[in-house]
Amino acid sequence: MAIWPTSKSVLLHLALVVVFAITLAPFAWMVSTSLKPTGASFTLPPQWIPRPATLVQYKTLFAQMNFARATLNSLVVAVSVTVLGLFINSLAGFAFAKYQFPGRQRLFGLLLASMMIPGQVAMLPLFMMFNKLGLLNNYLGLIIPGMASMFGIFLLKQFMMSIPDALLDSARIDGASEWRIYWQVVLPLTKPALATLAVFSFMGAWNDFLWPLIVMTKQSMYTLPVALANLTGEEHRTQYELLMAGSVVVILPIAIAFLAMQRFYMSGITAGSVKE
Repeated sequence: MAIWPTSKSVLLHLALVVVFAITLAPFAWMVSTSLKPTGASFTLPPQWIPRPATLVQYKTLFAQMNFARATLNSLVVAVSVTVLGLFINSLAGFAFAKYQFPGRQRLFGLLLASMMIPGQVAMLPLFMMFNKLGLLNNYLGLIIPGMASMFGIFLLKQFMMSIPDALLDSARIDGASEWRIYWQVVLPLTKPALATLAVFSFMGAWNDFLWPLIVMTKQSMYTLPVALANLTGEEHRTQYELLMAGSVVVILPIAIAFLAMQRFYMSGITAGSVKE
């Protein structure tokens, strides 16, 4: 009687291993190809472990392709958008969750409705406005549009609504100011949602391609996705090893950020999904 459950468990684990291998294969091939010398990516039979392994593609990226400056640009923009976005979105979420003011529901509904508008629709007027303000080829031109998002406000508002009002009233009775309640009471209790939003914000800013391509015309101000797209031009089209090395450089910080915040990220995703 116990044979069938054991067999099902073995088959299930084998199926999971197969799915895991299929999912991981493109990433393994990308890393493997990035460590091969030029022209060795399509040898027969295929080599998953490069012999010899070399870092020449990475040296070419950073020595000749200005990838170090592109990495710095992406890092400045992604970190700034994440930090400022957490601060501004948490303030807005706190206001909508814990304060009563005229027009609150209508204003929040209007902001929710704005999520239905594609971001591409606003790019032309935003570009013209930033051009007038002299924010093209400037970090501010990339940071300002990403500082606040309706998704972030909605996520934090819903999480903050689960914080008991009695806790805030107790802090007020003890003499705490509204700023101190926000900073020392609400924010520490909102860490899972903040971590989730931080991962989304960092990934969105790091991977954004279209807006940096529009507002950054100087090569020295390119972000990593734009610099990587330039590698697909005529000059480097067949250098797949170089392209894979660039892809690893683009993906690696995202993977590190996700793994570092995975515990908070998962708890933030599942928060509120179970009612007791």
